[in-house]
Amino acid sequence: MDKVTQIAKMIDHSILHPTFDDKKLEQECQVALQYDVASVCVKPYAVKKAADLLKGSDVNVGCVIGFPHGNSHINVKVFETEVAIQDGATEIDMVINIGKALQQDWEYIEEELSAVVAVTKRNGAILKVIFENDYMPDHSYIIRLCELCTKTGCDYVKTSSGFGFVKQENGDYNYKGATLEHLRLMRKHSGPDVKVKAAGGVRDLDYFLEVMETGATRIGATATIAILEAAKQRFG
Repeated sequence: MDKVTQIAKMIDHSILHPTFDDKKLEQECQVALQYDVASVCVKPYAVKKAADLLKGSDVNVGCVIGFPHGNSHINVKVFETEVAIQDGATEIDMVINIGKALQQDWEYIEEELSAVVAVTKRNGAILKVIFENDYMPDHSYIIRLCELCTKTGCDYVKTSSGFGFVKQENGDYNYKGATLEHLRLMRKHSGPDVKVKAAGGVRDLDYFLEVMETGATRIGATATIAILEAAKQRFG
């Protein structure tokens, strides 16, 4: 596999902004097809249409669950996962219950993970678990989440939703997203069968390559065209 193809097949092309309509979905699925990325990551209602647009290609359909804040009841996340898979999703990106993680209710988090893992395993789909690292007070929370994802058999641990905005000192809301420090931490504390996905803030080829070196094997991106055109210039 050449370098450009390797990079393309690490990209989950994100089509998640709340303003995106069906026309935008069609446009972005065409981008995913043109650049032959690993997958698209779409909103739940869009799965069926995305699956139809990408039918017969090597681009998988992923769907977000409990997005972006992770507050849905466990049973709702299970149902949402089941519907997404029925509609054609083969990859599931689920946000954990962030409040429960912050209060260190690890029993609840384990129950939630186990419930959704059971659905994905039964249906041959993969589960990526979004921690929203920007909200975590220190490394111990991220480490514990990695341990629980390993224990329950999740397929990926993932840094961010891309929508986890934290109030800054100046009053603005922003986020760091996928930091190299957090990615290395997640790789170190996840089991060998658990992969790492970076999401949030990976907008150019140079940072993409740095992220690759941490051991991440999937990268969520909206800047897919810019990243892959730069890769063609450099490696093509």
